[in-house]
Amino acid sequence: MFKKLAVLLSGAMIALAMPVAAQAKTFYWISHGTSADPVWTYFLAGAQQWAKDTGNTVNTSFHQGNVASHQEAVRAAIAAKADGIVTTSPDPGSLVEVAKEANAAKIPIINFNTPDPKASFNAYVGGNNVVFGRGWAQYLVDKGLVKKGDFVWMPVEIPGATYGVQEEEGIKSVFEPLGITYEVTEATLDQAEVITRMVDYLTANRTKVKAIIGLGDLVTGSIKRVFDQVGVKPGEIPVVGWGNSLDTTQEVLNGYVNAAQWQDPQATSYVALSLANMAASGIPPGFNVITGALYEKDTAQLYDNILSGK
Repeated sequence: MFKKLAVLLSGAMIALAMPVAAQAKTFYWISHGTSADPVWTYFLAGAQQWAKDTGNTVNTSFHQGNVASHQEAVRAAIAAKADGIVTTSPDPGSLVEVAKEANAAKIPIINFNTPDPKASFNAYVGGNNVVFGRGWAQYLVDKGLVKKGDFVWMPVEIPGATYGVQEEEGIKSVFEPLGITYEVTEATLDQAEVITRMVDYLTANRTKVKAIIGLGDLVTGSIKRVFDQVGVKPGEIPVVGWGNSLDTTQEVLNGYVNAAQWQDPQATSYVALSLANMAASGIPPGFNVITGALYEKDTAQLYDNILSGK
């Protein structure tokens, strides 16, 4: 009898000592981008890796810059009683109301990639686009690549989108006082169309373009193809901009792009979901996580290796 009791007590003690397995949660990862954009495959990979590592469900969606569709996706996540939402901001101020709705439902909503301080997000993970833009412009000035009276071309995939607006704000703060002018042109989200439009623009304006700032990964990653078609040699026109793709790391290594911005895309999604999970467990973030680094030819191989999975 005593032996049997001891066995029962031992089993009870083991049961008490063993942690209760956490119940899997469901999170929503919502992007203003497109799966056709190379950089977003890396952001998506980070979300998928997080789901695999944690055992939680992550429902993902892309909305191609469509604000109404993006808002509806956030509201659908709220209606589904998501444990947490991580989302980009498709346009400044566009998620102010839906963020309030998530707050009211006590669902953590973490902003990533494109910040919007006007919205009541629990935290932000990603780069500071205003700082990035200012850094690109200052790089061109400090390296003596542009001067007063020069003209800089700035292609972007989606005119008016948060990232481009904020980047232009930073660029303007450097160029305007120095008398350097610029133009932002639309390139779309289709790779082939991006190249066609950029080739047409550069062909028509080659003599006045003194430098290029790529306001998105698709445009910066298309520089080699565009230069080759127009007959511009590597380094002939200075280029800075985004650098979250193998196309751009190779362009930096081969002299087509002078400096490119790394955004830590996989890590950004992974950390954003981690903060959402933490907040869902009752631990409020109370801080932002800022990512990003500007790289040149001497360090481009590091990022090329990361994007190649080496």
